[in-house]
Amino acid sequence: MDTRELLKKVRLIEIKTRGVVNQIFSGEYHSVFKGRGMEFSEVREYQYGDDIRTIDWNVSARFNHPFVKIFEEERELTVMLVVDFSRSGNFGSAAHLKNEIAAEICAVLAFSAIKNNDKVGLILFTDRIEKFVPPKKGRAHILRIIRELIFFEPTGTGTNIRQALEYFNHVNKKKCIAFLISDFIDDGYDTILRIISRKHDVIAVEITDPREESLPDAGLIRLRDAESGGERWIDTANAAVRTAYAKFWAERRAARSSLFVRSKVDAIPIRIDQPYVKPIVDFFRRRERRM
Repeated sequence: MDTRELLKKVRLIEIKTRGVVNQIFSGEYHSVFKGRGMEFSEVREYQYGDDIRTIDWNVSARFNHPFVKIFEEERELTVMLVVDFSRSGNFGSAAHLKNEIAAEICAVLAFSAIKNNDKVGLILFTDRIEKFVPPKKGRAHILRIIRELIFFEPTGTGTNIRQALEYFNHVNKKKCIAFLISDFIDDGYDTILRIISRKHDVIAVEITDPREESLPDAGLIRLRDAESGGERWIDTANAAVRTAYAKFWAERRAARSSLFVRSKVDAIPIRIDQPYVKPIVDFFRRRERRM
């Protein structure tokens, strides 16, 4: 793809997702993700009704008159997009692939963040760390992130969520908001997820295709694992096979949901055959009700 085509595709995603941000998330993001606390701004003379606990005794003694401290919300936050780039993301039985939906969701979150003057960073991972973009502000930075999400070519094929979370924990010393965006076809990340969720605000964005979790009655078909390359013939005409297949994925989904609850991690379930806006809006509203 030449430079003009690349810029055109990035621009299309910007136009589409910025419209969503401006129409739906203008106030939602700010109200849900608050700053790290209150920081000192200035002092002023005491006025009737002021809380005496805010009196600055040093300044008051110096001027022989009561002064109070004024605090403002420390608004600036850091948002990290931790995105699964394994080959299972190149699947899609609807109009879009899973990784295309992931790119659009990342753009929505990133534009929401910079609208509130927050920094945004990116970690792309497969079975290894593929790319790290340090958090920054500004439209040009967000467009770079979108460009990476659309055109980056990973070297790995599999999925290692544990390694990605360990790397995230290493490069982010201060508390931040982490959106972990994946189809979560992986195991072994339970412990590190619980560890980082104690310090950081972690939100799991589960991107799934319903076709992956159920088999059609289509006779003998050959299935290929996108990550390992392994192939297997399946007799989908056999009702017992279809039932066992659906049960396997249902049990995985239930175990993942249980892990998120135990780890105090919010989850946003996204199906690629349905619009992603409603699940994200529902997430913001749930968060607001808890506050």
